[in-house]
Amino acid sequence: MDRPVTAGRILGLALPALGVLAAPPLYLLLDTAVVGRLGAVELAALAAGATVFSMLTAQLTFLAYGTTARASRAFGRGDVKGAVTEGVQATWVAVFVGALLFALVQIFAGGITRLLAPDPDVAGAAAGWLRIAAFGIPLTLISQAGNGWMRGVQDTRRPFLYVVGGLGPAALIIVPLVGWLGLNGSAWAMIAGETLTAVFFIRRLVDSATDRDVDKRPSWMLIKRQLVLGRDLILRSLAFQVAFLSAAGVAGRLGAFSLGGHQILLQLWNLLSLVLDSLAIAAQTLVGAALGVGSVAAARFTARRVIAWSTVFAGVLAGVFAVLDSLLPRAFTNADGVLAAIAEGPWWILVAMIPVGGVVFAIDGVLLGAGDAAFLRNATITAVVLGFLPPVWLTLAMGWGLTGVWSGLLAFMVLRLIFVAVRYRGPKWTEATGED
Repeated sequence: MDRPVTAGRILGLALPALGVLAAPPLYLLLDTAVVGRLGAVELAALAAGATVFSMLTAQLTFLAYGTTARASRAFGRGDVKGAVTEGVQATWVAVFVGALLFALVQIFAGGITRLLAPDPDVAGAAAGWLRIAAFGIPLTLISQAGNGWMRGVQDTRRPFLYVVGGLGPAALIIVPLVGWLGLNGSAWAMIAGETLTAVFFIRRLVDSATDRDVDKRPSWMLIKRQLVLGRDLILRSLAFQVAFLSAAGVAGRLGAFSLGGHQILLQLWNLLSLVLDSLAIAAQTLVGAALGVGSVAAARFTARRVIAWSTVFAGVLAGVFAVLDSLLPRAFTNADGVLAAIAEGPWWILVAMIPVGGVVFAIDGVLLGAGDAAFLRNATITAVVLGFLPPVWLTLAMGWGLTGVWSGLLAFMVLRLIFVAVRYRGPKWTEATGED
C-alpha cells in the first residue's frame, strides 16, 4: 500500500466515523428531553414513532457499509471514478427505496402505531409524527449512501462535518418548533437537519461526478449488484434485531428491576459498540483498498494491525469498566433493586463481552471490506439461533434472571468470534466479491 497502516492513520479514519455514528443518538437524547416536557402522551408517541423510523432506516445500513466495500476496492486500484460511480448508484438506490418506504408509511402509519401503542391518543399522535418523519427516510438513506462512498475513498472527515452541519441547526430549532407545533415540531426539526445533511452529501457527489465525468444516470446492472450485497446485510441486521428484541422481551417479564438493569447495560453496550464499530469502519476502508489493488498480503497486514489495535483498545475499556463496577451503574440509577440486578452477574458478563467485541467488530470490518457479506449473514444468524436464543428462552423457566439474558448475549458474541476468526484465518474472504 502507498501509505503505512499506523495507529495515527487508523484513528484518522475511525474518530470522524465515530462522530458520524454517535451524533444521531445524541440528537435523539435531546429530542427526547424536549418532547418529554410536553407530557406522557407525547413522549410515548415519540417513542413509538421513533422506533418504527429507526427500524426502517437501520435495516438499510447496507447503503453505507455495502457501498464502502465496493468503493474502497475501486479506490484501492486507483479508480476514483469507479468509487464515485458506486456513490452515484447507491444514491439512486436510496432515492428509489426511500420513496417506496415513504409511501408505505403514509398508508400504514396508523395501523403500525396502533400495534405499538394500544392507547388511541398515543397511537394517533405517533402516526402524525411518523407521517412527517417519513419525509426523512429518503434523506437519511441518501446520507448513508454518501457516507458509504466517501468512506470508500478514505474521507471520513467531510461526512462528520456534514452530519454535524445538519444536526447542529436541528438542535437549535427543536425547542422553538416543539413550542410552536407540539410533538410534530420534533419531526419537522429532524427533517430540517436531515435535509441539510443530504444536500451536503449530494453536492459533494455531484461535484465529484462532474469532475471525473461520471454518468449520473441509474445503472441497473450496478444497482442490482449493490442490492445483492444489501440483501445479505439486511438479513444480518434482522438477526441482530431478533436477538436484542428477544432480550428486551424476556427482561421485561423478569420484573421492573431486571428490565431497568437491562436497559442500563444495553445502553452502555450500544455506546461501546459505536466506539468499536468506528475502528471496524477503518478496517473496512483500508482492507477494501488493499484488495482493490489485488494485494492479499497488504490486506492481511492491514487486518492484523487494525485487529491488534482494536483488541488493545477494547482491553483498556474492559479494564475501566471492571474498575468502575460500583460507580458507573450509579450514574444511571439509585434504585437498589436495579443495582442489585446488575451486580449479581450481568455487569461482569458485559465486561467480558468488551474484549470479545473488540476482536469481533474488527474482523467484521475486515470481512465487510472484502465483500464477504454472505458469510457474515450466515454466521450472525447461526450465532443468534444456537448461541443466543437457547439461554434466553430457558431463562424464564430456569429462573436465571438477568444473568441468563446476558449469558445469551455473551454466547452470541463468542460464537461470532469463533466463526469470524476461523474465516479470517482462511483464504476465502480475500476472494469474496459480494456479488454472488
